[in-house]
This record gives sequence, structure tokens and C-alpha cells, in this order.
Amino acid sequence: MIAACVYLMCAITSVLCAGLLLSKYRRSRLRLLFWSSLCFVGLAINNVLLFVDLVLVPNMDLSIVRTLPAVVGITLLVIGFVWDAE
Repeated sequence: MIAACVYLMCAITSVLCAGLLLSKYRRSRLRLLFWSSLCFVGLAINNVLLFVDLVLVPNMDLSIVRTLPAVVGITLLVIGFVWDAE
């Protein structure tokens, strides 16, 4: 039960962070905020899928499906860092 609450709080936190980063990007148009918000969108999807995988459907293994959005998000952030460093 406590684990489910932690997974849910992590999902909510990452969704809120993604939303805040996106809203700040819309106001300032800083590219680093754009890449960071894309990363957090991927991490938010990952956390939501983690909650679904371990709490809602514990008899199914969604580990590959839930890991892909996090990998894509981190990859986009690295691309953004490299692109803005030039």
C-alpha cells in the first residue's frame, strides 16, 4: 500500500514538473526549458506506466514499455544539451 502511494506521488510530481517547465518555456522560449520539459514528459509517462504496471496490473510485465519513455526523454535532454552547447 505504501509503495503504491509512493509510485502515485512520483507520477504526480513528474507530471507537475513537466507542466511547470512547459508553461515557463511558453513564456520565455528558452530552448533548454523545451528540452527539459520533453525529458520530464518522458519521465512522467514512465512514472505513470510504473504505477499501472506494479499496482493496477501486477500480473503483466510492462517493464520494457515503461522504460522506453524514460530512455526517449533522457535522450532528448542529451540532444538538447549538445545542440545548445554548439
